[in-house]
This record gives sequence, C-alpha cells and structure tokens, in this order.
Amino acid sequence: MEPDSNTAKYPLVSVITVNFNHSDVTCLMLESLFQISYPTIEVIVIDNGSPDDNPIIIKEKFPQVTYMETGRNLGFAGANNLGILASKGKYILLLNNDTIVPKGFLEPLVAKMESDPMIGAVSPKIKLYFHPGMLQYTGITDINPYTGRSYSRALYKMDEGQFDEDMITAYAHGAAMMVSRKVLEEVGLMNTTYFLYYEELDLGYRIREAGYKIWYVHNSEIFHKESISTGKHSPQKTYYINRSRFLYLRRNVKGTKFILTLLFQLLFSIPKNSFKFLLQRRFDLFIAYMKAIGWQIGTIGNRSIHSNPTMADYELKS
Repeated sequence: MEPDSNTAKYPLVSVITVNFNHSDVTCLMLESLFQISYPTIEVIVIDNGSPDDNPIIIKEKFPQVTYMETGRNLGFAGANNLGILASKGKYILLLNNDTIVPKGFLEPLVAKMESDPMIGAVSPKIKLYFHPGMLQYTGITDINPYTGRSYSRALYKMDEGQFDEDMITAYAHGAAMMVSRKVLEEVGLMNTTYFLYYEELDLGYRIREAGYKIWYVHNSEIFHKESISTGKHSPQKTYYINRSRFLYLRRNVKGTKFILTLLFQLLFSIPKNSFKFLLQRRFDLFIAYMKAIGWQIGTIGNRSIHSNPTMADYELKS
C-alpha cells in the first residue's frame, strides 16, 4: 500500500513478520493483511534461513512487500531486529506469520498509541484461530520472579464480552505487538540471546522500567494459529521456552531476590518438572529440559546475555 498523505491521521505503521519453513502460512496472513482498511502501512517479511521451504514465493505473490533473507536462522529476536532496522514507520507492529487479521484491526491500536506519548507498546485481543471464540490474550500479569511464569487472565476462556475494556498490562503479546519507534530508540532492540520465546517479555519489562505503559486494546482483535513452527509439545519448544525462562530471570531479577529465585528453581521447580517428564515417559522432553539447564550453567559469566542491542550497534556492524 502506498502511504496516505494524511500522515497526521494515519501515521505510517511498519508491519514486520518472520517466515521460517511456512511460506504458505505466511502468504495466508499477508492475504488478510493486504485487505485491511488502514491506508498507510509498509510490510517487511524476513525469511529466517528456511531450510525446507521455497520462501521466494512470498515475494512473487506479494511484490509490494519488502522481502529480506537472513541466510541463516537468527531466531525470533534477531530476525525482527533486522526488520526494525529496515523499517520507516512511526509505529512498528511485530506480527506472527501464523495469524489472520480482520479488516479494521489496526486503527484501534494506532489510536491508542496516539492517545498518550507515554504508551510504549500495545497488543490486541488475540483469539485462537482453530477454536472459534476461544481467547488467548487480553493482557497478562507480571512474571513471578521465582517461577518465571505469568498469568494470562483470558487463556482458553470463551469470549463473552467480559474483556471488552482496555487495560494496562504487564506485557504485550509477541504474536501482535505494536511498539513506538521512539521507545525502541530509547530502550534498545530485543536481546538476541533468547533466540525463541520471552524476548518480547524482556522488551516489555525494559519498556516499563523506562517509565512507559503497555496496554491491551480490546476493540482490536486477531486470530492466532499458534506453535506452527515449533509444535505444541516438541523437544525444541521445551528446550527454548525453559532456556528463555531461566534467562529472563537471570537478566531481570536482582540481588537477594535472585538468590531466592535460584533456590526455588534448584529445590522445587527443576525437580518437579524433571519428574513430570519422566513420569509421562517423555524422555525426549526430559533431555531437552536438561539441555536448557545445561545452557544456563555453560553461560555463567557471559556478560553478553545482559546487554541490549541498539539500532546504532547494528549500524556500526553493517
């Protein structure tokens, strides 16, 4: 879509999506995206080194997109960071390729961002695509500093209008997260050490630490197919989600509280989860879980896990 001249009313939104081995899924998302009513968007598609796909079909079907290939898998954070660097919008929407968007989903998100310069990020209502009417996200609690887990107030509940009110939330959702460019210039980009999972939660934590607010916007909604790339109970997902959960705690829990976190993980969480996988005879998941813990031990003293890349850092590398 060509930018509308009325940029005051419709500021440019850069929509960034990452493809990995599912160009057919990405194309379905793009079909819905190019039917929306918001007039000023640019769309950036990052193919994240897909080894078993023909991603060039995306550019052939949608020549209007800015299409980029990483050449290797940079993870969710690394690929999105490259898209952010290539973007021009006042607002940046990180949108999963396994989503479908209704025609008018974008206007409420932009309106919310425009209503207050201290809003750093927003997310829409997210429903599960394969379960009509079932919710995935309408806001989320802060991550517990001991367990590394948060609580979604709507997960797997039916949408009966009970969440039809905007609210401040602890985090936006990585499947559809709109962020102000100004805020990213201030707090930095996503930390690429995560590779997969928790990177948007880490970014949300930094946005709040910088004094900005994050909102759930009730009158915008999308539909999420969820876990197409990694599988719902795969060893890959088990490895990365636990590796990233521990990493989040290492990065964001400090002082005496971190010692208590470590004790909780060692004495309760790790034994409980290990026993659960063994009891279920999911030895593949047990091994993946142990690898996630082993990664933590192997990176003790690695200072890079505490850094936050900036736009300037990427420009210097290029």
